[in-house]
Amino acid sequence: MLQDKDVIELAIVDDHPVVIEGVLKLLDNKEHLRVAGSFTSGMEFIDFIKTSKVDIVLLDISLPDRNGMDLCKEIKILSPGTCVLVLSNHSERSIIMQALQNGASGYLLKNASPTELITCIHEALGGQITFSREVKEIIARPSVIELRGIPQLTKREKEILQLISDGITTAGIATQLSLSPLTVETHRRNLLQKFEVKNVAALIKVAVQQGLI
Repeated sequence: MLQDKDVIELAIVDDHPVVIEGVLKLLDNKEHLRVAGSFTSGMEFIDFIKTSKVDIVLLDISLPDRNGMDLCKEIKILSPGTCVLVLSNHSERSIIMQALQNGASGYLLKNASPTELITCIHEALGGQITFSREVKEIIARPSVIELRGIPQLTKREKEILQLISDGITTAGIATQLSLSPLTVETHRRNLLQKFEVKNVAALIKVAVQQGLI
């Protein structure tokens, strides 16, 4: 286990110097944790991790130069043994789950207490998936999508939903399924109503979350 090492190499990636300074002060007297570096951009850290060993990184997913979610995935590819602990202001359940899907070992909000941060660091190093208290509460609450349930779709609606997600136009769907464009538009409107969304982008997003496409 990483937590059994004599010295744990830790890095901080956050574009707010005040956050970095606060974490540095918090970790200053932790003898088994050594801050290997602090970085205000994703590219700086990627360059660093290519040549240096990092056991755990505290990663803000809102960075000026990189998408934090993509960065999390890239870190795990470059250094599979590095634990990624997201430290963020974003409290949306979907973002938390996406971070985990991209390889994060845990997720904390920036209002977490110092004790929570230290606990989460040790749990992540011990191989656990870890969260601050507030994140645990967010995950435990069912999402609006889960409460709403999965809409019951006809076979034709499922076909059209798949074609819409493939980027096929109304005319293209009509040709492919031997339907009139008006019929396809009617099915499209019915899908929007069943999923309780206002546009195709939202329709596809919800359908993906529910595993329908």
